[in-house]
Amino acid sequence: MTVDLATSKLDEMLQKAAKEIPLKRNELLFLLKVSDQKDVAKVFKTARFLRERYFEDKIFTYGFVYFSTYCRNECAFCLYRKSNKELQRYRKTDMEIMKTAFRLVDSGVNLIDLTMGEDPFFFENQGAGFAHMIRTVEMIKKSTNIPIMLSAGVVPEDILMEFKEAGVDWYATYQETHNPELYRKLRLGQNFEERMQRKRVAQQMGLLLEEGLLTGVGDTDADLVDSLEEMGRLGSDQVRIMSFIPQKGTPMQNFSPVPRAKELLVIAVMRIVFPDLLIPASLDVDGLNGLAERLNAGANVVTSIIPPESGLAGVSNQSLDIEDGNRTITKIAPVLEKCGLGLASRDDYAEWIQRRKKLSHNF
Repeated sequence: MTVDLATSKLDEMLQKAAKEIPLKRNELLFLLKVSDQKDVAKVFKTARFLRERYFEDKIFTYGFVYFSTYCRNECAFCLYRKSNKELQRYRKTDMEIMKTAFRLVDSGVNLIDLTMGEDPFFFENQGAGFAHMIRTVEMIKKSTNIPIMLSAGVVPEDILMEFKEAGVDWYATYQETHNPELYRKLRLGQNFEERMQRKRVAQQMGLLLEEGLLTGVGDTDADLVDSLEEMGRLGSDQVRIMSFIPQKGTPMQNFSPVPRAKELLVIAVMRIVFPDLLIPASLDVDGLNGLAERLNAGANVVTSIIPPESGLAGVSNQSLDIEDGNRTITKIAPVLEKCGLGLASRDDYAEWIQRRKKLSHNF
């Protein structure tokens, strides 16, 4: 295919995308192979155009509280896998969690993301260990009324309902890939369908869903399109993609990192496929320095905001930009301004949640 023909084909696809005419599978595969910088810029421009249609210039912000780094699982890609001896672990107390959550709320974030590995302390005795955490959620909700996301693995169904009743709004448990064979290599010993089913159950309970992918872990473009299709079938409300960062002490520590260009392109394609959904730009991969390019690709949520001196870690990069204060609203705001964007208010976010629930879930 000549350059002119390829460009013409791309322009035709992007015109369809701008009109929100769903692209076919072969067209999405074509977009994921775009490499010429002028063509990539066109894809990003279309993504930003669609973002502006639904969200104007408003960017949402999520405070991140990784409250336990203990885990019972052996994910091949994760620093916090059970057998990894290359780090010091922690489990935050209820008071430490609340103190950090209140700091984040005071700083202006739109949501608190409560995250952990599958800490066996919580899962023992049919999930009895979650009782304190449920009360903590209840206290945060009553004191602030801020939206709360729970990302704590495959939580038992009855416990998940208790979290919802305590005030949780979102459930996030990333599949990383929807290719079952690749999943088995990444999430060793974990049941693919059980993880998917727990998300469906959470949705039936009335929780909003975030689904997430890793790229650079052996995935193909066909795998990525399969995941986009599955995210659509699942009815995800927030979709994300993150680049894999090799972690010391894991089976994948010698994997070669993929260029960030792939993650950025997938963000843009996600925006084209899901123009009205929330798509994060995570600070956990490249920190503050990588924020503008992710926003330029069509993201509309800044995630993994962590206050300094809180004793909290990140996921892909355990300490990047945390203690120097670069993962704060104060540091994020100027980057948004340079991109022609601004911080969304709590009311903006609450309105989006209510509209999403009403239109997509009929709650």
